[in-house]
Amino acid sequence: MKKKNLGIAIFALISLQVAAQGTNRLQFNKDGKFKIAQFTDIHWIHGDPSCEKTVATIKAVLAAEKPDLAVLTGDVVWKVPEREPWTDIPKIFEEAKTPFAVVFGNHDAESATKISRSEIMDILSKSPYFVGEKGPEDISGCGNYILPVQASKSDKVSALLYCFDSNAYTYSKNKLLGEYDPIFFDQIAWYRQQSDKFTAANGGKPLPALAFFHIPLPEYHNILGKKNTVGNYGEKPCPPDFNTGLFASFIDKQDVMGMFVGHEHHNDYIGIEYYIALAYGRVSGYGGYGKLERGARIISLYENEFAFDSWIRTPQSTELFFYFPSGISSVDEETLTYLPAKKGNPKKQGISYTYYEGDFGSVKKITPDKKVSQGTMKYFSVHDAPLEDYFAYEFRTWIKIPAKGVYSFYTISDDGSQLYIDDQLVVDKDWSHIVRIDGKVALEAGFHELKVLFYEANWGQKLEIGYSSKKIRDTKLPENILFIPEK
Repeated sequence: MKKKNLGIAIFALISLQVAAQGTNRLQFNKDGKFKIAQFTDIHWIHGDPSCEKTVATIKAVLAAEKPDLAVLTGDVVWKVPEREPWTDIPKIFEEAKTPFAVVFGNHDAESATKISRSEIMDILSKSPYFVGEKGPEDISGCGNYILPVQASKSDKVSALLYCFDSNAYTYSKNKLLGEYDPIFFDQIAWYRQQSDKFTAANGGKPLPALAFFHIPLPEYHNILGKKNTVGNYGEKPCPPDFNTGLFASFIDKQDVMGMFVGHEHHNDYIGIEYYIALAYGRVSGYGGYGKLERGARIISLYENEFAFDSWIRTPQSTELFFYFPSGISSVDEETLTYLPAKKGNPKKQGISYTYYEGDFGSVKKITPDKKVSQGTMKYFSVHDAPLEDYFAYEFRTWIKIPAKGVYSFYTISDDGSQLYIDDQLVVDKDWSHIVRIDGKVALEAGFHELKVLFYEANWGQKLEIGYSSKKIRDTKLPENILFIPEK
């Protein structure tokens, strides 16, 4: 098949997927936003008084946030007698006229319930607001499917929501491999094929995507204790012991920005690993354990951007705001000390520099006696140095900050670099080899002094400096906000 015909075929298939959503078609609003409410671990016990409190919580969140979609990430029911919970729960979303999707948890179809995942999907599909599906029959699990989100002003698919069945207990019934199933290799192969299909239909560019499932991946351990991780950590994550590599596939395909799970009721933390967000939802139901106030995680997507905002919503309040990809959070906004703006109003754009030569090995060893020249340049550059190796730069400029807020700065350098704002060390990467390092600082609107120290040892030179905020997406520093200070 010719490439053109293949592209038409792929587009037609995707259009059919969108059309299948019918009146519940998911679409960015006129402001280019799409809001999701993640409810997790509802643990519905049919006939139990806890159900009334759970319903009140879900209704309160839906009324306050008015999401475009609700996603229930597993352990929706517990101690199921028969089918009643799977007909009761959809009524909540039908009353709110909110489309909803479901992925299964380990408790949803335990053997004692005498009901299969497939039968549950048949029951749910009778609800006019249910947008999930069983998914392919030739791969593991039930409920592996994709929800395309259309553009605000066209039928074009602008974002994807991948839903996975994270299965249940004991991989291949082999106790040596831990208590919980992983997401299996055939499910990962399915994801990779679907991702390639959508990327091809989008001119070779991956579409912004999120993933929803119940049991966390082993990588959820990796973000504990990181400076960008915020939220409650009340119990050890319980992923499968066997890592089948879904996270590595997300990195490879470059579409999934974040994944959202449940399973641990004491956790609702979110952090970033290899530029992908790993998040727990907030426990939503009163039928299970946990002392956290019941609620939901909210995710707000931006049309045509690899970015989203997320926060926890309870009936009483909102908290723990998190902005991806910057990793800035409301915790930063509340705890960091804001640096005041400098007095002055420079007009000339550019950067002052001092150039040094020597085998430094650390920015701390850059000394005035090694100074060779100084001057100004339009933008940060280390490629015009007279030497290929063993030199250093000190760059100084005033950066114009448009609004009060927390800003995340980064350097990508080969070799070492440090970035200071108003003499405060923000990024410290004082070693060789190329890598990106980020740091945060709270700034008042106006001018601030930015200083960058850089040294080159050998084997190539590189320096990139960028920033972000909750309003500014991750980008290199623009030239038009850098000014040479007045003397």
